[in-house]
Amino acid sequence: MDTLMTLTEEEIADIHERLHEMQVDHRDLDLVIEHLTINPPPDQLLMRRLKKRKLLLKDRISQLERMLVPDIPA
Repeated sequence: MDTLMTLTEEEIADIHERLHEMQVDHRDLDLVIEHLTINPPPDQLLMRRLKKRKLLLKDRISQLERMLVPDIPA
């Protein structure tokens, strides 16, 4: 399925915008996690939640990027 061909220019622009926002969030979470690794919080629950959120963002970023890349026949 050639997803790129079925998307309008507006949809592609919207995906690019969401992708950029998620990449910024992912970078920010990475910085927070790095800081908390150096200065650990009293409990690890916050750290686990941040890491989980970061992984979810990474998965969603990958999904959006795949939507923008046309399928290449084998």
